[in-house]
Amino acid sequence: MDKTLHITSGDIAGGNLAKAGLPGEVFVWHDILYDGPRSPGWPDEDTLNSRSSFLENSTNGGLDRKFVLETLCNQYRKLAEAAIHAPIVLWFDACLFDQAMLVHILTCLSHRGARDVELLCVDTFTGIDPYHGLGQLRPEQLASLYGSQNSVTDEQFRYGAVVDKAFATQDISLFTEISEMPEAPLPWVPAAVARWIQEQPDPNSGLGRLEHLAMTAIQGGYETPAEIFKSVASADTPPQFWGDITLWAKINGLADRVPPLLQIHGPADRLPQWESELSLNDFKITVLPTQ
Repeated sequence: MDKTLHITSGDIAGGNLAKAGLPGEVFVWHDILYDGPRSPGWPDEDTLNSRSSFLENSTNGGLDRKFVLETLCNQYRKLAEAAIHAPIVLWFDACLFDQAMLVHILTCLSHRGARDVELLCVDTFTGIDPYHGLGQLRPEQLASLYGSQNSVTDEQFRYGAVVDKAFATQDISLFTEISEMPEAPLPWVPAAVARWIQEQPDPNSGLGRLEHLAMTAIQGGYETPAEIFKSVASADTPPQFWGDITLWAKINGLADRVPPLLQIHGPADRLPQWESELSLNDFKITVLPTQ
C-alpha cells in the first residue's frame, strides 16, 4: 500500500485530487495562515487556542471554536505522523492563501525532521484563463501534473521558515524585503507577500485592496452579494487568494466601522460568512454618505 500523503488547500481541489487516481492519500489543510495570531513554526497549545478563537470570530461564529481546535489538532497530528512515516507531495497554488500555507507546512515539516518532501506549485494551466488555482482543474487535469513535482531543497526549507516568521509576526519590514527578492527559493512567494502588503490599510482611505475593490463595486451600482463578488473578482489580479467568505467578512467589516461605510439590507445586519439558513439572494448592500 502506497503511504504517500498528498497535501493541498481547498476542499474542491482536494476532492478532485482524490478522484485523480494518484497513489496514496489526499489530505486537505484548513487555516488562514497569512492572518491572525500565531507563532512561527510548530504551534503550541496557546497558539492553537488563539487561532481557534480567531477563526470563530473571523467567520462571525460560522465556525465553532471547539470544532476548529479539533480540526487544527488533527492536522498537526497527521503532519507529525507523515513526517516520520510517509513521502509527502505538496500541491499548492501561487496565491497568497496557498503560499502562506506552504511556507508554514514546510517549516513544520522541517521542525519534525522530514526531508522526503516534494512540491508541485501550479501558477498556470493551458486553456484556463484567468487561472486562479487547482480548484479549477478536473481530476484528469490534476493527474496530468503528477510527475512534474520537485524535491524540496534545504534552501527552500530555510527560506520557508523566514517567510513563515514574517506572516506569524506581521513584520512589515520583513514583508517588504521578501516582496522585493528577485530570485526567491520559492519563486511565487514575493508576489504573494506583495499582495498581502496591499491588504494593509491605505494611509489615506484606511482601506486594504480587497476592501477598496468592494467599495468601488458597490459605488458602481452593484448591490447584491453575487454582483459584488463578480465585479471584485474581475477587477482583482490573478491569482485570486480570497473566496466568498473572505469577501463577506470585508463587507461586514466595512458596515461595522464607526462611522459605517456600508449598510446591509436583508434578514440580518451582517452577511452570513458560513453555512446559514439565510439566503444571500435576500441581501442588498449600499454605500452610506460620508460625514
